[in-house]
Amino acid sequence: MIPESFDYQRANSVSDAISLLQQHGENAKILAGGHSLLPTMKLRLATPETLIDIGGISELKYIEDKGDYLAIGSGTTHWMVESSDLIQQKAPGLSQAAAQIGDVQVRNRGTIGGVLAHSDPQADYPGVVLALDATIVAQGSDGERTIVASDYFTGLWETALGEGELLTEIRIPVNSMNANSCYVKFPQPASRYPYVGCGVSLSSSSGTCLDIRVGFSGVGEWAFRDSGIESALKGQPLNESTIASAADKAAEGKAVLSDHFVSEEYRRAMSKVFAKRALTQLS
Repeated sequence: MIPESFDYQRANSVSDAISLLQQHGENAKILAGGHSLLPTMKLRLATPETLIDIGGISELKYIEDKGDYLAIGSGTTHWMVESSDLIQQKAPGLSQAAAQIGDVQVRNRGTIGGVLAHSDPQADYPGVVLALDATIVAQGSDGERTIVASDYFTGLWETALGEGELLTEIRIPVNSMNANSCYVKFPQPASRYPYVGCGVSLSSSSGTCLDIRVGFSGVGEWAFRDSGIESALKGQPLNESTIASAADKAAEGKAVLSDHFVSEEYRRAMSKVFAKRALTQLS
């Protein structure tokens, strides 16, 4: 398939990209890695009049320890996230999610910011970003603002980003809970998209769960925190029985996706299986 004709603009800086967004308005789309946007354009499901390419902006590609949080530029590739010693030590769940995305070619080109801006229901990062209690930084003509991850994902392919705003940074709190995090998934065998992706951060003392965050990708129309699992396990001893009981509440009360690959019933069942695997791994 061939996309409709469009104008191509290459941004040289963040301020340049924001200026181009203001200039072209709702008819423009941001191009980073392009793995989600270009296929939809070829199918003519997306028909932007202008593409603003931010792939060459070096100021968006970094991973830095700021003391209280890790700062990750939105242009940071999946491979950079996967291979970062900082992330492996202080937010291993995020590194594990990156390592399971697509294939080597995709991981070397795709970006964490592109995935989060697109908010595909079957992307890996959203669930683990929720589990890590991350903060999203957006920049527009009115300046910079922060959005907590729990408020960021608002619907199917929808986020809290405003018109003319560019996602510039992801902030992961540095604490012992996020250092004890993981991500597991039930992947589509060809694309590696998660039918079920489960991210967990957990803190414990003397075998008792002190606090827990569980985020799911691929299960609903957008990523969500699973309060049922969290409430069931918080304050409880971490053993096979309590973990199984908590995992059994996975996606309880949530609308679950169903498609020609995986039915709603099977997705619900696998949500429980992979929640149990993640919890067991961290206990």
